[in-house]
Amino acid sequence: MDETMDKKRPLSDLMRSTMDKIREMADTNTIVGQPITTADGVTLIPISRVSMGFGCGGADYGKVQPKDFGGGSGAGVKIEPVAFLVIREGSTRVLPVAMPPMTTLDRVVEMMPDLVDKVEKYFDKKEEKEPV
Repeated sequence: MDETMDKKRPLSDLMRSTMDKIREMADTNTIVGQPITTADGVTLIPISRVSMGFGCGGADYGKVQPKDFGGGSGAGVKIEPVAFLVIREGSTRVLPVAMPPMTTLDRVVEMMPDLVDKVEKYFDKKEEKEPV
């Protein structure tokens, strides 16, 4: 860092440095992981929840002291796996890691992709049987 920049804005430089380190730890690959393809062609994509906390503080001592600034910063990052996107034969589903208690509406929403697939297949078969 530039020595003059360091003396003019030590607290903001300290905050910037801490935030840069947090960004390194929690990039987009942390939230949506790298795809994993199994031997039978199923692709799994891990999804995580990232929680962060950040604190920073400092004090100027003035020009009388040999050191004119004191400060510190800290951060915490929690990465928790929450689900996998499961991609199989053109169909995508969300597979939660921990099953929360489900309401009736949650069950209906979860069943919709399968229901839509079944309805599409039904109409495709019906069109094949009807003469043109």
